Amino acid sequence: MKHAHTYLSIGFVLLLLSAALPGQSMGGDDLNAIGQSSDYFPDTVGSHWEYHGQITEGPLQTIEHKFFTNVSTVVGTRTLRGMTVTVFHDTNPGNHGPSDSFYRRDVVGIVYHGSEPGTPLEKQLIPYQIVRFPIKISSTIQQFDKKGLDFGTDMDRDGVNEKVDAQGTSTVAGIETVTVEAGTFKDAVKVEAFMRMRIHLSGTSRIVTGTDVMTAWFAKGVGLVKYVERQELSPLEDRGVITEITEELDSYEVKASKASLDRSETPAESLFADHTADHKLHQVIFASRLRSHP
Repeated sequence: MKHAHTYLSIGFVLLLLSAALPGQSMGGDDLNAIGQSSDYFPDTVGSHWEYHGQITEGPLQTIEHKFFTNVSTVVGTRTLRGMTVTVFHDTNPGNHGPSDSFYRRDVVGIVYHGSEPGTPLEKQLIPYQIVRFPIKISSTIQQFDKKGLDFGTDMDRDGVNEKVDAQGTSTVAGIETVTVEAGTFKDAVKVEAFMRMRIHLSGTSRIVTGTDVMTAWFAKGVGLVKYVERQELSPLEDRGVITEITEELDSYEVKASKASLDRSETPAESLFADHTADHKLHQVIFASRLRSHP
């Protein structure tokens, strides 16, 4: 998802919400639950968000800086495998060029259904859950844990695509105030996502490891306001590859919906699509970046 581009629970001190924090659910004994969770992920058709970003990448000895912009727009819905999903079009997410990504939201949460153009690896991982409702501080979900997948590329140039094991998790880490060009957003939900890959090189029987750690902040009624992503690939020869990506919100327009005027929680048939992630939570952009550094 980009609001929503996909994974590590680092050892942060997670915040426990009190009654003083807005948006918290006051029902039951679970004080970590945030009420109206779906409001942090708006998906009304016609809504759009403009971002600026920066990429720092290269082997450990060489660093290159790139700057880019991206506009994310909810363009409509589509039927995939007999299911209606919401379509987000991004002009240049993570500086990767235009893409469409597909999400579905119901009372349980948000599920990512892939992207176009997607990667061979992504097609073997989808669908998987991005967010579970209600959002609960300190909660972690297992997004996927699959072994022996076709990596879709020949990294060691022996004529055979490598196999890969992939694990992904997403953790709601807390509530923070975030300031970007579009403004200061109090009580933004902080989500940390972690993906780990073990790539089995067919020609040498070596294992190359890759990680993708993303931190994203979502504001109520706005969506994704910022994400920071760090991708690492262990050395194939003498140097590894490190990529850091940041996108921050410059401006936005969230269209009103009839459902938003009178609801206690998102109806089961409401549809959602993300952006951030890298955007982030989760297209598997990492896989395409690995292929660019064989």
